[in-house]
Order: sequence, then C-alpha cells, then structure tokens
Amino acid sequence: MKKIFIVFICSGILLACNNSKTGADNTMTKSASGTKPQQAEFADAKYTDIGKQLMQKMESGDIDAWANSFADNAVYSWSSGDSLTGKKAILDYWKNRRTTVIDSIHFTNDIWLPIKVNQPQKGPDVPGNWLLSWYQVNVKYKTGKRLGFWVHTDYHFDANDKIDRAVQYIDMAPIKAATMK
Repeated sequence: MKKIFIVFICSGILLACNNSKTGADNTMTKSASGTKPQQAEFADAKYTDIGKQLMQKMESGDIDAWANSFADNAVYSWSSGDSLTGKKAILDYWKNRRTTVIDSIHFTNDIWLPIKVNQPQKGPDVPGNWLLSWYQVNVKYKTGKRLGFWVHTDYHFDANDKIDRAVQYIDMAPIKAATMK
C-alpha cells in the first residue's frame, strides 16, 4: 500500500511540474516570429521627448509651435466632459488662454510613461502609441492669483507621430475661481 501511495505522490508531483510548465507556455501568445506582442509594452522614448517639448513651448508662450505637435483632426478633451475638435480649435483656445488668462506657467515634477497598446483591453480603447504624463502646474493668472495643482494628461499619436487625441484629467473648480476677477 505504501508503494502505491508513493507512486501516486510521485506521479502527482511530476504532473504538477509538467502542468506549471504548460501553464507558463499558455501565457505566451503567438505571432509570425513565434511570440505575439504583449497587450501593451513600453513605446519609443521619443514620445517622452515630444511631451517635454510641449511643456517647454507652453511655458514660453509659443503656442503656434506647441500646436504643431497636433494632427489636423485632433480632439482635446477634459475630464469634465468639455472638448475641442480640430487643430485650429485647439490652437485658438490655448493661444487665447495663454495670452489673456495665464500670465505665466511652469511645470515641475513631471513623470512620463510612453506606452504602445497592441491590443485594447475592451471597449473603444485606441491601440497605438500613447504618452501618459503626470506633472505639477504652477500658474500665475492675469488676475494676479497663483495656483499650484497636479494634472494627468494622456496623448495618443497617429501614424505620423502627431497627437490626434489628448485627454486631460484636471479639477477645473479652483482654476475657475482663480481666473475670476
């Protein structure tokens, strides 16, 4: 009886080792080269460079150069649900905002994550290259009021490395209060 019991235990261990190897193989996905790209992976660091250049151009007030990073059909939206459609609308909004509302703006403590989405998880997710960013904004408004706050912005890039979608997560209430005369 002991021998049968030992055979069962050894068989179970062998099967368990064999199953864990199979389980690991099941997590691999296939493509022409033998493995399919992961659902998402780090993207080229050039997208981080584009993001940093955007910040520098906004700080300097060169909104025309800033807007050159956007595609003609770009959409810029905020977490509040407001949005701008088209490069011209985005340029006009930010040029007006930067010249008539914002006296000076400075970005600090920035964090960048360029990511390539190979296969969306679900829903209307957009595959391709994204740049996720977090940064602190220190702004002085024309009203004389100053404000510091954190912002999270997601940028999606088209095939020409132009931004075709920007989503900014921001609390507009303190901004509206600081811009009121």
